[in-house]
Amino acid sequence: MHVVITGANRGIGQALMQRYVSRGDEVTGTARNKDGFAHLDVTRPKDHNAFAIALSDKPIDLLICNAGVYMDKDQELDGGYPAQMWADTFAANVTGVFLTVQSLLPNLRLAKHAKIAVISSQMASHERAPGNSYVYRASKAAALNVGRNLAAELSNEGIAVGIYHPGWVSTDMGGDVAPTTVDQSADGLVLRFDELDMASTGCFRTYEGLDHPY
Repeated sequence: MHVVITGANRGIGQALMQRYVSRGDEVTGTARNKDGFAHLDVTRPKDHNAFAIALSDKPIDLLICNAGVYMDKDQELDGGYPAQMWADTFAANVTGVFLTVQSLLPNLRLAKHAKIAVISSQMASHERAPGNSYVYRASKAAALNVGRNLAAELSNEGIAVGIYHPGWVSTDMGGDVAPTTVDQSADGLVLRFDELDMASTGCFRTYEGLDHPY
């Protein structure tokens, strides 16, 4: 199986890459600028074009859209959340997901039962909206929407799409107080991706396998 993981140089992406490599899968991990990884800044269309050319005619069985940013942890409603922060976050967390899928569709279509996994967050849920982190929450909600629409449009091609909450994970993004370890998240996500099929396409689930409220 050929697995492509964006943002594979650290955190959850790195842990996922290690698991697929250890079980014998072929893995292409991307990073913006890191030796040993395929170059891909998901906010740059030129990078997507070059990456797609490099993978030309190579089937992708599982595409994991993991790359993302969280820029507004410490912003205040009064005077915070500058416009550029919204633009930069959506470029990575939303447009980056869409461009990744769009540019690699030919490779996914070459696989027999291709899958796409979009890493979103529980912070995408409109049923759980306590305020703060407006930019990140909105971007992850948009990524969830993109995933759901991709699932609908690609269903007739047999390409399954799942959207996932990886847990509140103890990474640079999640912080030291996060209750979930990287290993717990990665182990659960691998199981979720393995079980993804056309019967569950469009799902929004936690790394533990629970359906998440929208």
